[in-house]
Amino acid sequence: MTIDLETMGRQARAAAHRLAQLTTAEKDAILRAMAAGIRAATPALLAANAKDMAAGEEKGLTAAMLDRLRLDEKRIEAMAAGIDEVALLPDPVGQVMESWSRPNGIRIEQVRVPIGTIGIIYESRPNVTADAAVLCFKTGNATILRGGSEAIHSNLAIAEALQTAGAAAGLPDHAIQLVPSTDRESVGALARMDKWLDLIIPRGGKGLIEAVVSQARMPVIKHYDGICHLFVDAAADPDMAVALAVDSKTQKPGVCNAVETLLVHQAAAAKLLPPIAAALRAKGVEIRGCEATRTILTDTKPATDDDWRTEYLDLILSVKQVANLTEAVAHINEYGSHHSDAIVTADEAAAERFLREVDSACVFHNASTRFNDGGEFGFGAEIGISTDKLHARGPMALRELTSYQYRIRGTGQTKAPVVPENKA
Repeated sequence: MTIDLETMGRQARAAAHRLAQLTTAEKDAILRAMAAGIRAATPALLAANAKDMAAGEEKGLTAAMLDRLRLDEKRIEAMAAGIDEVALLPDPVGQVMESWSRPNGIRIEQVRVPIGTIGIIYESRPNVTADAAVLCFKTGNATILRGGSEAIHSNLAIAEALQTAGAAAGLPDHAIQLVPSTDRESVGALARMDKWLDLIIPRGGKGLIEAVVSQARMPVIKHYDGICHLFVDAAADPDMAVALAVDSKTQKPGVCNAVETLLVHQAAAAKLLPPIAAALRAKGVEIRGCEATRTILTDTKPATDDDWRTEYLDLILSVKQVANLTEAVAHINEYGSHHSDAIVTADEAAAERFLREVDSACVFHNASTRFNDGGEFGFGAEIGISTDKLHARGPMALRELTSYQYRIRGTGQTKAPVVPENKA
């Protein structure tokens, strides 16, 4: 496997050089062909996904995990539509970020350029194969994809559809490569391929991310967990609080921007907790509460310290009463994963303080945490959501998949000779 990956790395490096020469019009035409290829391959994709779903059920995957894995005609069309949308987005490559002139007449430009070659290691969701491939391609990056064992048949079918349709429209050879094996050795091998890969992005569970980070010889962009919070302030609108709690938790519980902990201001707890709990339970949510919460919701399971640190990815929610905004912010910054956190309040000053003091990639006022998403931000399909602070933070899309270089233009300027200091 290592020898095969080395070959793939060498091929990706060569492809990256060819990709950097494509015009925006050429890339967009290839993307439209890829979208058409995905639509044409719908029967093959469904058949491949059926194999993965059957294997997943046999392995005993949870309902949430199976939902992440499942493809149907609607999701395949959404995948194709996402590719079409990326084709319509402005191309960041070649964008002049800043420009200025020096007193000597030299002109300097800071210009966006492709990163080069990117390795992406991910689990479960087969749509990541398409999202990652097309975003990297649009920004002129060659990519090596390594999906999880749960979706191997789906991933292979999607990659085949993209490559076949793209090649017919001018896609350079080896611009998009999928590792055909899911053995664990391939993760470590990719992480050590700094000769060929400029960046690696792991998308999956904490174990996968820690394995990549511990071995990587190149930069890594990641997020470990999605321990997200919704704080219902004393000044929250009751109906809004219920709606946002239900949406943030249940709209799609198995994703990283779903809420895992609900914090409620103690001054409003007696009034707001019962209707919030009733609405959540109607959706099948199990509630685990702190001692104060259980005096109001008497049939609630007790929450432990581990619950505040848990990403359930399921219909489970931990609930805690807090004395004030200060305690809510302190709890989020200590127990959260710096991903997505929200406040529900009509108090603008409290909202601004929350937005300013919570140290997370995305902070929300009176909106569901489920909006932490590249598509919802208008970025098109996303490569992932980063909780890092360097290079990229939050939803990563086209701009985050570029670097920059300085282009300097002169008219023959030379450095003045250094005159030795006269020490006489």
